[in-house]
Amino acid sequence: MTTLVIEHLNASELPPLWAQRLQIQPGQTVTVRIETEGKTATNDEASAFVTDDPAFGIWRDFDAAADVADFARGLRSSRYNRDGSRNEG
Repeated sequence: MTTLVIEHLNASELPPLWAQRLQIQPGQTVTVRIETEGKTATNDEASAFVTDDPAFGIWRDFDAAADVADFARGLRSSRYNRDGSRNEG
């Protein structure tokens, strides 16, 4: 994994949408950390993983969680708005 860290970056140098989302003032400084994503596991690597932990995979047969992203979005919807900001209401 490759990581780029930029420390003490003036907020005015950030893309406007980033600064707006972070709600920072123009004179503030921030640290930006950017990491490359690792490769995803292939089917062979995923099937090779074995555990004896009885809690592992307990949601496997839960039909409501078949679409994991949709299920997680539903869980978070009461606390977070679609843009990632906190739901105050």
